[in-house]
Amino acid sequence: MTDWMLHHSQQELYRSPFGAAACGEEVTLRLKVNSQVTPEKVVVRYWQEILGAHEGQGGSQQEAIMEPVTGLSKHRMYQVKLRLPRTTGLVWYLFKVELSGKTFFYGNNQKGLGGVGQIATSLPPAYQITVHDPKLTTPSWFKDGVIYQIFVDRFFNGCEDGRVLHPKPNSLLHAHWDSIPIYIRDIRHGEVIRWDFFGGNLLGVLKKLSYLKELGVSILYLNPIFEAPSNHKYDTADYFKIDPMFGDNEIFHSLCQVAQELGIAVILDGVFSHTGSDSIYFNKEGNYPQLGAYQSTESPYYSWYRFSQHPEHYESWWGIDTLPNVNELNSSYQNFIYQGENSVVKYWMGQGTKGWRLDVVDELPGAFVKGIRQVMKKADPDSILIGEVWEDASNKESYGERRQYLLGYELDSVMNYPFRKSLLDFALGVQDAAEVHQVLMSLYENYPLHHFYSAMNLIGSHDVPRTLTLLGEAPDGDTLTVKEMSTFKLSQEQRRLAVTRLKLLTLWQMTFPGVPSIYYGDEAGTEGHGDPLCRKPFPWGQEDQELLNWHKLLIGLRNKLAVLRTGQWIPLVAEGDVYGYLRCIENGH
Repeated sequence: MTDWMLHHSQQELYRSPFGAAACGEEVTLRLKVNSQVTPEKVVVRYWQEILGAHEGQGGSQQEAIMEPVTGLSKHRMYQVKLRLPRTTGLVWYLFKVELSGKTFFYGNNQKGLGGVGQIATSLPPAYQITVHDPKLTTPSWFKDGVIYQIFVDRFFNGCEDGRVLHPKPNSLLHAHWDSIPIYIRDIRHGEVIRWDFFGGNLLGVLKKLSYLKELGVSILYLNPIFEAPSNHKYDTADYFKIDPMFGDNEIFHSLCQVAQELGIAVILDGVFSHTGSDSIYFNKEGNYPQLGAYQSTESPYYSWYRFSQHPEHYESWWGIDTLPNVNELNSSYQNFIYQGENSVVKYWMGQGTKGWRLDVVDELPGAFVKGIRQVMKKADPDSILIGEVWEDASNKESYGERRQYLLGYELDSVMNYPFRKSLLDFALGVQDAAEVHQVLMSLYENYPLHHFYSAMNLIGSHDVPRTLTLLGEAPDGDTLTVKEMSTFKLSQEQRRLAVTRLKLLTLWQMTFPGVPSIYYGDEAGTEGHGDPLCRKPFPWGQEDQELLNWHKLLIGLRNKLAVLRTGQWIPLVAEGDVYGYLRCIENGH
């Protein structure tokens, strides 16, 4: 079908103001109709989505007549002014045109990315307007920052004699810092039966704060550090205790104090959707003196968990029985995590943490997330709450429910995985500049401006293969054996290509709106396929100096120039393999 109708949601001629809007704000929508005969009727159909529903399940759908407007185009242009609801949520709209006895629709493109849409004879996808609280804001210090993510066991051992603190029973301790991480699994079931450790600890992080300061980092995000059997610590055993292999509560408090003196804020990983089975709360292995939920229905923690048949049959995270799920709406659990005077959230904020990153936030009820935020903001209005989201966070749907993250009462920031994917796709030739631009513009359109500038713009993380390995076009890990993956290294030619590409993507990352995040070792040239190889120890003394100096240069530029942190973003060109944009601030600088 030809493009005789046009609406471009990202151009102010067709939708004004641009992007997300505040509750009660007036939005002007326009549709161009280039037909030989005058349409009998042009309307916009719109509705606000019901909280927690799927797209399309809204309140009563309404239609508003669009009137012709002159002077804006040589073609027919129709216009309507809509008053948005006074409650937060998503508003959806599309257009209906009656012409020569037929009905045509104009809606969003098939990818749902906004911008130029499509003509259809049946209902197409709708356009989205994110309606947020007009008082929405995010902490300014965070928007000015650069994040550094650390997987503590693999960063640095601060003990002078190199000893590993308080090794776990039945654990594997690597004798050499540059050894390869491994999983020792049960042959029949694939479960990890022995965890490997390198001995990194919080004292090591404390001793390397000067390195982070020199790098230009101002925010330190630590993967879980509470007591747990594993090396990754997502199987929490005690929320109030630093894992003894990492140190103790006193060393954490010292770390926060010294970091603050250096202008570095510390953010913790909050794993609240599940606990470990080997924990104070569940105590499946009987390693704790407290009566755990697995041991007795009389346990004070029993109501936290979902048993179908006690004790052996219980709900667990993705079916992993060492990670029993909790009921986050249980009042006792909420009181423990954030509501009570001695809650987990309040305790660690009192110890110096500036915020939390919520693990698998899409598995946490909205009321739970909002409750954590309220407690945090009361304790410290400038604290930061980040969520792990892998898609567009404005319209994320999980477990049959639309999630609300960016409306003013929930998260300050989300992990910007769509940004990561776009940059990698561009560098690898998977998508051209126009396709990448479409994704980035969709985020710009859907996110309230404060959130777009507070997004955690990562390129690497602990959950994905190392960026250099991907950029060097290494074989897909799924095609390799465990041994082949563990011994794989980029060739000299592949490495050269990967370093060049990473320098380009780092330039992009440091000059784009949002908060750049560096995964430890990426700046030093670490390679590796997926978990556990993306969690190799930091290569102290063997850093790639070209990459390290490049990161220092670009972070320094970003820290020096306010325009790169909060300046306006103006796309200039997105064609083929060329992508360009302008950053400007006061007086066009």
